[in-house]
Amino acid sequence: MTRQVFALILAGGSGTRFWPLSRNEKPKQLLKLFDDETLIEKTVNRLEGLVPIENIVVLTNEAQVPGIRAALPSLPEKNIIAEPARRDTGPAVALAAGWVAARDPEAVMMVLPADQLITDNAGFQSILRSACIAAGATQSIVTLGIKPDWPCPGYGYIERGETVSINAAGIEHSVVKVKQFREKPTPELAEQYLEAGNFSWNAGIFIWSLSTLTTELQMHSPELFQFVSDLSSTDDFNTFVKQNFETLTKVSIDYALMENASQVYNIEADVGWDDVGGWPSVAKYFPQDDEGNAIRGTGTVVDSTNNIALSTGQKQIALLGVDNLIVVETEDSILVADRRKADDIKKLVEKLPENLL
Repeated sequence: MTRQVFALILAGGSGTRFWPLSRNEKPKQLLKLFDDETLIEKTVNRLEGLVPIENIVVLTNEAQVPGIRAALPSLPEKNIIAEPARRDTGPAVALAAGWVAARDPEAVMMVLPADQLITDNAGFQSILRSACIAAGATQSIVTLGIKPDWPCPGYGYIERGETVSINAAGIEHSVVKVKQFREKPTPELAEQYLEAGNFSWNAGIFIWSLSTLTTELQMHSPELFQFVSDLSSTDDFNTFVKQNFETLTKVSIDYALMENASQVYNIEADVGWDDVGGWPSVAKYFPQDDEGNAIRGTGTVVDSTNNIALSTGQKQIALLGVDNLIVVETEDSILVADRRKADDIKKLVEKLPENLL
Protein backbone atom coordinates (compact mmCIF):
# COMPACT_ATOMS: atom_id res chain seq x y z
CA MET A 1 0.00 0.00 0.00
CA THR A 2 1.48 3.31 -1.04
CA ARG A 3 -0.72 5.51 1.14
CA GLN A 4 -0.37 5.78 4.88
CA VAL A 5 -3.01 3.79 6.74
CA PHE A 6 -4.60 4.97 9.98
CA ALA A 7 -7.01 3.09 12.22
CA LEU A 8 -9.77 4.50 14.41
CA ILE A 9 -10.83 2.20 17.23
CA LEU A 10 -14.22 3.07 18.70
CA ALA A 11 -13.99 2.29 22.42
CA GLY A 12 -16.66 4.35 24.12
CA GLY A 13 -19.28 1.67 24.70
CA SER A 14 -20.56 0.72 28.13
CA GLY A 15 -21.13 -3.01 27.64
CA THR A 16 -23.88 -3.16 30.24
CA ARG A 17 -24.92 -6.68 29.16
CA PHE A 18 -21.77 -7.92 30.93
CA TRP A 19 -22.66 -6.61 34.37
CA PRO A 20 -21.54 -7.28 37.07
CA LEU A 21 -18.12 -7.81 35.46
CA SER A 22 -18.53 -4.71 33.31
CA ARG A 23 -18.62 -1.27 34.96
CA ASN A 24 -18.54 2.34 33.76
CA GLU A 25 -14.76 2.52 34.13
CA LYS A 26 -14.22 -1.05 32.93
CA PRO A 27 -16.62 -1.82 30.08
CA LYS A 28 -16.65 -4.81 27.76
CA GLN A 29 -13.59 -3.77 25.74
CA LEU A 30 -11.49 -3.69 28.93
CA LEU A 31 -12.54 -7.13 30.12
CA LYS A 32 -10.44 -10.28 29.81
CA LEU A 33 -13.29 -12.53 28.75
CA PHE A 34 -11.34 -15.22 26.90
CA ASP A 35 -7.73 -15.17 28.09
CA ASP A 36 -5.18 -12.74 29.54
CA GLU A 37 -5.83 -10.08 26.86
CA THR A 38 -8.60 -7.50 26.97
CA LEU A 39 -10.74 -7.14 23.86
CA ILE A 40 -9.18 -3.77 23.04
CA GLU A 41 -5.69 -5.28 23.30
CA LYS A 42 -6.77 -7.95 20.83
CA THR A 43 -8.13 -5.28 18.48
CA VAL A 44 -4.85 -3.34 18.49
CA ASN A 45 -2.60 -6.39 18.36
CA ARG A 46 -4.31 -7.83 15.30
CA LEU A 47 -3.29 -4.69 13.39
CA GLU A 48 0.42 -5.29 14.01
CA GLY A 49 2.33 -5.18 10.72
CA LEU A 50 -0.58 -3.49 8.94
CA VAL A 51 -0.98 -0.19 10.81
CA PRO A 52 1.91 1.46 12.69
CA ILE A 53 1.13 1.92 16.38
CA GLU A 54 1.53 5.71 16.05
CA ASN A 55 -1.23 5.66 13.39
CA ILE A 56 -3.81 4.06 15.68
CA VAL A 57 -6.20 6.40 17.49
CA VAL A 58 -8.61 5.24 20.19
CA LEU A 59 -11.77 7.21 20.86
CA THR A 60 -13.38 6.74 24.27
CA ASN A 61 -14.82 8.73 27.18
CA GLU A 62 -13.07 10.35 30.13
CA ALA A 63 -13.95 7.60 32.62
CA GLN A 64 -12.31 4.90 30.50
CA VAL A 65 -9.07 6.70 29.60
CA PRO A 66 -7.03 5.32 32.56
CA GLY A 67 -8.11 1.76 31.80
CA ILE A 68 -7.27 2.08 28.11
CA ARG A 69 -3.85 3.58 28.90
CA ALA A 70 -3.14 0.67 31.23
CA ALA A 71 -4.25 -1.86 28.60
CA LEU A 72 -2.32 -0.20 25.76
CA PRO A 73 0.98 1.09 27.23
CA SER A 74 2.68 1.18 23.81
CA LEU A 75 0.05 3.49 22.30
CA PRO A 76 1.14 7.16 22.40
CA GLU A 77 -0.81 9.10 25.03
CA LYS A 78 -2.00 11.66 22.47
CA ASN A 79 -3.58 8.82 20.46
CA ILE A 80 -6.18 8.20 23.17
CA ILE A 81 -8.90 10.82 22.82
CA ALA A 82 -11.78 11.29 25.25
CA GLU A 83 -14.98 12.59 23.70
CA PRO A 84 -16.37 15.54 25.72
CA ALA A 85 -19.90 14.16 25.25
CA ARG A 86 -21.67 11.14 23.75
CA ARG A 87 -22.64 12.01 20.17
CA ASP A 88 -22.81 8.54 18.55
CA THR A 89 -20.54 7.22 15.82
CA GLY A 90 -21.04 9.98 13.23
CA PRO A 91 -19.33 12.74 15.24
CA ALA A 92 -16.83 10.19 16.60
CA VAL A 93 -15.70 9.33 13.07
CA ALA A 94 -15.54 13.04 12.20
CA LEU A 95 -13.36 13.75 15.23
CA ALA A 96 -10.91 11.02 14.28
CA ALA A 97 -10.98 12.06 10.61
CA GLY A 98 -9.94 15.58 11.61
CA TRP A 99 -7.12 14.13 13.72
CA VAL A 100 -5.92 11.98 10.79
CA ALA A 101 -6.33 14.73 8.18
CA ALA A 102 -4.07 17.04 10.19
CA ARG A 103 -1.33 14.41 9.85
CA ASP A 104 -1.91 13.14 6.31
CA PRO A 105 -4.89 14.32 4.22
CA GLU A 106 -4.06 11.65 1.61
CA ALA A 107 -4.27 8.76 4.10
CA VAL A 108 -6.54 5.73 4.06
CA MET A 109 -8.50 5.30 7.27
CA MET A 110 -10.24 2.27 8.74
CA VAL A 111 -12.85 2.25 11.49
CA LEU A 112 -12.98 -0.70 13.90
CA PRO A 113 -15.06 -1.47 17.01
CA ALA A 114 -12.95 -2.20 20.09
CA ASP A 115 -15.03 -5.08 21.42
CA GLN A 116 -15.21 -7.79 18.76
CA LEU A 117 -13.53 -11.18 18.76
CA ILE A 118 -11.72 -12.35 15.61
CA THR A 119 -9.85 -15.65 15.78
CA ASP A 120 -8.26 -15.66 12.29
CA ASN A 121 -5.96 -12.65 12.54
CA ALA A 122 -3.97 -13.50 9.41
CA GLY A 123 -7.12 -13.80 7.30
CA PHE A 124 -8.49 -10.61 8.78
CA GLN A 125 -5.32 -8.69 7.94
CA SER A 126 -5.35 -10.00 4.39
CA ILE A 127 -8.91 -8.76 3.88
CA LEU A 128 -8.15 -5.39 5.47
CA ARG A 129 -5.13 -4.97 3.22
CA SER A 130 -7.25 -5.59 0.11
CA ALA A 131 -9.91 -3.22 1.44
CA CYS A 132 -7.34 -0.46 1.99
CA ILE A 133 -5.95 -0.90 -1.51
CA ALA A 134 -9.43 -0.85 -3.04
CA ALA A 135 -10.43 2.25 -1.06
CA GLY A 136 -7.22 4.04 -1.95
CA ALA A 137 -7.51 3.22 -5.66
CA THR A 138 -11.14 4.31 -6.04
CA GLN A 139 -13.45 7.03 -4.75
CA SER A 140 -15.36 4.43 -2.78
CA ILE A 141 -16.08 3.24 0.73
CA VAL A 142 -15.35 -0.39 1.54
CA THR A 143 -17.20 -2.30 4.23
CA LEU A 144 -16.42 -5.64 5.79
CA GLY A 145 -19.34 -8.03 6.00
CA ILE A 146 -19.42 -11.27 7.94
CA LYS A 147 -20.66 -14.41 6.20
CA PRO A 148 -23.74 -15.39 8.25
CA ASP A 149 -24.02 -18.94 9.57
CA TRP A 150 -27.46 -18.57 11.12
CA PRO A 151 -30.47 -16.22 10.68
CA CYS A 152 -29.58 -13.74 13.43
CA PRO A 153 -32.23 -11.04 13.96
CA GLY A 154 -29.91 -9.02 16.20
CA TYR A 155 -27.51 -7.78 13.51
CA GLY A 156 -27.81 -5.25 10.73
CA TYR A 157 -27.37 -6.73 7.26
CA ILE A 158 -25.66 -5.71 4.02
CA GLU A 159 -27.40 -6.67 0.78
CA ARG A 160 -24.69 -7.52 -1.76
CA GLY A 161 -24.90 -7.00 -5.52
CA GLU A 162 -22.55 -7.66 -8.43
CA THR A 163 -18.85 -8.46 -8.11
CA VAL A 164 -16.41 -5.80 -9.29
CA SER A 165 -12.69 -6.27 -10.00
CA ILE A 166 -10.42 -3.38 -9.04
CA ASN A 167 -6.90 -3.26 -10.49
CA ALA A 168 -4.36 -1.64 -8.19
CA ALA A 169 -0.62 -1.84 -8.80
CA GLY A 170 -1.21 -4.66 -11.30
CA ILE A 171 -3.13 -6.81 -8.82
CA GLU A 172 -6.84 -7.60 -9.13
CA HIS A 173 -8.94 -7.15 -5.99
CA SER A 174 -12.52 -8.43 -5.96
CA VAL A 175 -15.19 -6.48 -4.14
CA VAL A 176 -18.98 -6.54 -4.27
CA LYS A 177 -21.25 -3.58 -4.77
CA VAL A 178 -23.49 -2.81 -1.80
CA LYS A 179 -27.12 -2.62 -2.91
CA GLN A 180 -28.56 -1.61 0.45
CA PHE A 181 -27.96 -1.56 4.20
CA ARG A 182 -30.75 -3.32 6.07
CA GLU A 183 -31.78 -2.71 9.67
CA LYS A 184 -32.10 -5.55 12.19
CA PRO A 185 -34.74 -7.85 10.67
CA THR A 186 -37.54 -9.94 12.12
CA PRO A 187 -36.60 -13.60 12.65
CA GLU A 188 -38.66 -14.49 9.56
CA LEU A 189 -36.88 -11.92 7.41
CA ALA A 190 -33.50 -13.04 8.74
CA GLU A 191 -34.37 -16.55 7.50
CA GLN A 192 -35.08 -15.13 4.05
CA TYR A 193 -31.76 -13.25 4.05
CA LEU A 194 -29.85 -16.43 4.90
CA GLU A 195 -31.64 -18.42 2.18
CA ALA A 196 -31.04 -15.69 -0.42
CA GLY A 197 -27.29 -16.04 0.07
CA ASN A 198 -26.38 -12.45 -0.85
CA PHE A 199 -26.62 -10.88 2.60
CA SER A 200 -23.77 -10.31 5.05
CA TRP A 201 -23.84 -9.27 8.68
CA ASN A 202 -22.77 -5.66 9.08
CA ALA A 203 -19.65 -5.75 11.28
CA GLY A 204 -19.39 -1.97 11.58
CA ILE A 205 -15.94 -1.98 9.95
CA PHE A 206 -15.41 0.69 7.28
CA ILE A 207 -12.43 1.70 5.14
CA TRP A 208 -12.08 4.89 3.07
CA SER A 209 -9.56 7.45 1.90
CA LEU A 210 -9.75 10.81 3.65
CA SER A 211 -10.59 12.49 0.34
CA THR A 212 -13.51 10.12 -0.26
CA LEU A 213 -14.80 10.59 3.28
CA THR A 214 -14.74 14.37 3.14
CA THR A 215 -16.34 14.43 -0.31
CA GLU A 216 -19.18 12.20 0.87
CA LEU A 217 -19.64 14.14 4.11
CA GLN A 218 -19.82 17.39 2.17
CA MET A 219 -22.70 15.95 0.14
CA HIS A 220 -24.60 14.11 2.84
CA SER A 221 -23.60 15.62 6.21
CA PRO A 222 -22.39 19.24 5.83
CA GLU A 223 -22.19 19.71 9.60
CA LEU A 224 -19.71 16.86 10.01
CA PHE A 225 -17.79 17.94 6.92
CA GLN A 226 -17.32 21.42 8.35
CA PHE A 227 -16.22 19.99 11.68
CA VAL A 228 -13.59 17.78 9.99
CA SER A 229 -12.34 20.69 7.88
CA ASP A 230 -12.05 23.10 10.81
CA LEU A 231 -10.54 20.51 13.16
CA SER A 232 -7.85 19.45 10.69
CA SER A 233 -6.58 23.04 10.41
CA THR A 234 -6.86 24.24 14.01
CA ASP A 235 -3.78 25.14 16.02
CA ASP A 236 -5.33 23.91 19.29
CA PHE A 237 -6.91 20.47 18.78
CA ASN A 238 -8.04 19.88 22.37
CA THR A 239 -9.62 23.31 22.85
CA PHE A 240 -11.45 23.09 19.52
CA VAL A 241 -12.87 19.68 20.41
CA LYS A 242 -14.00 20.84 23.86
CA GLN A 243 -15.72 23.90 22.43
CA ASN A 244 -17.34 22.35 19.35
CA PHE A 245 -17.82 18.59 19.65
CA GLU A 246 -20.77 18.80 22.02
CA THR A 247 -22.66 21.04 19.56
CA LEU A 248 -22.70 18.34 16.87
CA THR A 249 -25.95 16.54 16.12
CA LYS A 250 -26.12 13.07 17.67
CA VAL A 251 -26.17 10.66 14.72
CA SER A 252 -24.72 7.30 13.73
CA ILE A 253 -22.27 7.04 10.85
CA ASP A 254 -24.74 4.70 9.17
CA TYR A 255 -27.41 7.40 8.95
CA ALA A 256 -24.99 10.28 8.44
CA LEU A 257 -23.07 8.66 5.61
CA MET A 258 -23.18 4.95 4.82
CA GLU A 259 -26.82 4.68 3.73
CA ASN A 260 -26.43 7.62 1.34
CA ALA A 261 -22.86 7.27 0.04
CA SER A 262 -22.56 7.17 -3.73
CA GLN A 263 -20.29 4.14 -4.07
CA VAL A 264 -19.97 1.49 -1.37
CA TYR A 265 -18.30 -1.90 -1.81
CA ASN A 266 -18.30 -4.94 0.44
CA ILE A 267 -15.79 -7.68 1.13
CA GLU A 268 -17.23 -10.69 2.93
CA ALA A 269 -15.05 -12.14 5.66
CA ASP A 270 -15.01 -15.57 7.26
CA VAL A 271 -12.47 -14.90 10.01
CA GLY A 272 -13.93 -16.35 13.21
CA TRP A 273 -15.83 -13.13 13.98
CA ASP A 274 -18.03 -12.69 17.04
CA ASP A 275 -19.49 -9.40 18.24
CA VAL A 276 -19.51 -10.75 21.82
CA GLY A 277 -22.94 -9.28 22.46
CA GLY A 278 -23.64 -10.81 25.87
CA TRP A 279 -22.97 -13.68 28.25
CA PRO A 280 -24.35 -16.38 25.88
CA SER A 281 -21.81 -15.27 23.24
CA VAL A 282 -18.91 -15.59 25.68
CA ALA A 283 -20.17 -18.89 27.06
CA LYS A 284 -19.48 -20.58 23.73
CA TYR A 285 -15.78 -20.26 24.59
CA PHE A 286 -16.05 -21.54 28.20
CA PRO A 287 -15.47 -25.20 29.09
CA GLN A 288 -18.79 -27.04 28.72
CA ASP A 289 -20.12 -30.28 30.18
CA ASP A 290 -22.36 -32.82 28.48
CA GLU A 291 -25.49 -30.99 29.67
CA GLY A 292 -24.58 -27.70 28.03
CA ASN A 293 -23.43 -25.98 31.21
CA ALA A 294 -20.64 -23.48 30.54
CA ILE A 295 -18.50 -22.90 33.62
CA ARG A 296 -15.52 -20.61 34.13
CA GLY A 297 -13.92 -20.48 37.55
CA THR A 298 -14.99 -22.75 40.38
CA GLY A 299 -18.37 -24.44 39.98
CA THR A 300 -20.26 -27.64 40.71
CA VAL A 301 -23.35 -28.65 38.74
CA VAL A 302 -25.88 -31.41 39.47
CA ASP A 303 -29.09 -32.19 37.53
CA SER A 304 -28.87 -28.85 35.68
CA THR A 305 -28.71 -27.95 32.01
CA ASN A 306 -27.73 -25.07 29.72
CA ASN A 307 -26.48 -22.76 32.48
CA ILE A 308 -23.69 -20.18 32.35
CA ALA A 309 -21.62 -19.67 35.50
CA LEU A 310 -18.63 -17.40 36.05
CA SER A 311 -16.79 -17.09 39.34
CA THR A 312 -14.12 -14.39 39.52
CA GLY A 313 -12.98 -15.09 43.07
CA GLN A 314 -12.70 -18.01 45.45
CA LYS A 315 -16.43 -18.55 45.92
CA GLN A 316 -17.86 -21.84 44.67
CA ILE A 317 -20.93 -21.61 42.42
CA ALA A 318 -23.12 -24.67 43.01
CA LEU A 319 -26.11 -25.32 40.75
CA LEU A 320 -28.72 -27.95 41.58
CA GLY A 321 -31.80 -28.72 39.51
CA VAL A 322 -31.81 -25.45 37.55
CA ASP A 323 -31.82 -24.72 33.84
CA ASN A 324 -31.05 -21.77 31.55
CA LEU A 325 -29.52 -19.53 34.21
CA ILE A 326 -26.70 -17.00 34.05
CA VAL A 327 -24.83 -16.77 37.36
CA VAL A 328 -21.90 -14.34 37.64
CA GLU A 329 -20.07 -13.73 40.91
CA THR A 330 -17.80 -10.75 41.56
CA GLU A 331 -16.38 -9.23 44.75
CA ASP A 332 -19.37 -6.97 45.38
CA SER A 333 -22.23 -8.48 43.34
CA ILE A 334 -23.96 -11.65 42.20
CA LEU A 335 -26.06 -11.80 39.05
CA VAL A 336 -28.70 -14.49 38.67
CA ALA A 337 -30.62 -14.15 35.41
CA ASP A 338 -32.70 -16.15 32.98
CA ARG A 339 -30.37 -16.99 30.10
CA ARG A 340 -33.16 -16.22 27.65
CA LYS A 341 -33.29 -12.66 28.99
CA ALA A 342 -29.57 -11.95 28.63
CA ASP A 343 -30.22 -8.90 26.46
CA ASP A 344 -32.34 -7.38 29.24
CA ILE A 345 -29.46 -7.20 31.74
CA LYS A 346 -29.00 -3.59 30.60
CA LYS A 347 -32.52 -2.86 31.95
CA LEU A 348 -31.47 -4.25 35.31
CA VAL A 349 -28.36 -2.08 35.32
CA GLU A 350 -30.52 1.05 34.97
CA LYS A 351 -32.05 0.30 38.38
CA LEU A 352 -28.84 -0.50 40.27
CA PRO A 353 -27.25 1.74 42.93
CA GLU A 354 -24.66 4.17 41.60
CA ASN A 355 -21.82 2.46 43.45
CA LEU A 356 -22.39 -0.74 41.43
CA LEU A 357 -22.21 0.90 38.00
